[in-house]
Amino acid sequence: MTGQAPGGALLDLAGVDVHYGDLQAIFGVSLAVAEGETVAVLGANGAGKSTLLKAITGMLPITAGDVRYDGRSLRGAPAHRRAGMGIALVPEGRRLFASLTVEENLLVGGHRARPGPWNRRSVYELFPLLRPLRKRPASVLSGGEQQAVAIGRALMSNPRLLLLDEVSLGLAPIVVKQLYAALPAITASGATVLVVEQDMHQAMAVADRVHCLLEGRTALEAPVSEVTGDQVANAYFGMLPSVVS
Repeated sequence: MTGQAPGGALLDLAGVDVHYGDLQAIFGVSLAVAEGETVAVLGANGAGKSTLLKAITGMLPITAGDVRYDGRSLRGAPAHRRAGMGIALVPEGRRLFASLTVEENLLVGGHRARPGPWNRRSVYELFPLLRPLRKRPASVLSGGEQQAVAIGRALMSNPRLLLLDEVSLGLAPIVVKQLYAALPAITASGATVLVVEQDMHQAMAVADRVHCLLEGRTALEAPVSEVTGDQVANAYFGMLPSVVS
């Protein structure tokens, strides 16, 4: 795909609805992510965060609106085609191949990779803890080690847009801090990042902008520098009636 999206947006969601059968999960959500930006999508469990990522990757169809990537509509594009365009997802729960080793999981991520800076060597440099574990099966790793492998596997495809779904879920705070410390190196490599989180404080520490979802609707959208933690918390829990922009 070629060409720049209007306003420099790499990813542009416009009035997106998503359903699970007769149940509507996302209601008219609009969200733009500029090239090189890190945007945090925050919300409580069930707010629609993971559903939004599935709509971006093509795992779920949208029922209204449009998802545009680099200025072109993704409507009808299957998930594997979107991956080939440079969209990579680190799914909630990691979803590693348990019987494969760390290195084998990384190689799976690098199958038909786009040209770019990420390979096994650069992943091991980003996450040094993985190098001595490279021959171990994923099933014996700790949660934090598995999450590092999951991020590394996604990077092996050399994504232009990296989607992170609940990086902190089930992990100790010190482990979460270590994983998020890798984000500057990822963005410095040229990747644009959309991170979905329940951990408001951790996500806001790394994001340029924040987008809060409440029951499938946008509750707040603003640059991180222009909102307080209280405003984000109020939107998170449904106490902010209007969108900040």
